[in-house]
Amino acid sequence: MAKAIVAPLLERGEYHPQNVLGIVGSQSSISSALTDLPKEVKVLSSKDSLSTEVWKAPVKLLAVKPQQFRSIKESVSSFQANDEFPKPLLISVLAGITLTSLKKSFPGHTCVRAVPNTPSLIGLGLTGLAWEDDITLEQKKVVRKIFKPISEIYELEEQKLDSFLALTSSGPAYIALVVEAMADGAVAAGLPRHLSNKLAHKTLLGTASLLNEKNLHPAELKDMVASPAGTTISALRHLEFAGLRSALIEAVVLAAQKSRQLAEEI
Repeated sequence: MAKAIVAPLLERGEYHPQNVLGIVGSQSSISSALTDLPKEVKVLSSKDSLSTEVWKAPVKLLAVKPQQFRSIKESVSSFQANDEFPKPLLISVLAGITLTSLKKSFPGHTCVRAVPNTPSLIGLGLTGLAWEDDITLEQKKVVRKIFKPISEIYELEEQKLDSFLALTSSGPAYIALVVEAMADGAVAAGLPRHLSNKLAHKTLLGTASLLNEKNLHPAELKDMVASPAGTTISALRHLEFAGLRSALIEAVVLAAQKSRQLAEEI
């Protein structure tokens, strides 16, 4: 996700590659982190003595696993404050880690929570943002500028981020599971695998585009397709009987609950 966020900014010239420093957990992770990035970008292991240079930066993106959060120790001694950046900016994309936890672990920083999703990899993402009260207008502009090339931005109260995450960040996995199952059904009904996969993907893309561009309620589209005593309504009847709708509702609720639990576990 860090690479998905940084790469478009470099391509657009928003940041110079030589001014970007990445820190990874081990030496073995460096080569994969550098893949598809300009050669001027520097990536170091956290065990490298030069990795402390990252604390000089006015903007830092924290994109580690939530379980690694406590292992990162703040150092702000080398940051040069100014009127626009009285404190350096720390942007976290860690699921469930609250602003309170971020501020406690990084007291020398102004902290921001960002919740992007995987379609950001192709510039079609959604990002939820919540920030501390003491963030400056200039820092808000910086944050928006970082996520705008890859996603639509929604500025939310922090307590809504867990629900946002459960729908938008976890959502692509739910949809992928449904699409995979639909393709499996087509194979079971007689279509070859390669064609079933392609048709399932195209059906998803076309349906999502139609809902979005025509601003349709999902029920409207469902009723457009389901004719009396036809194939679609028979299939929908089975899906309702099998509990698909309820299962998806509960999946979103459980994901939101797990995000809140992560904050308590860390």
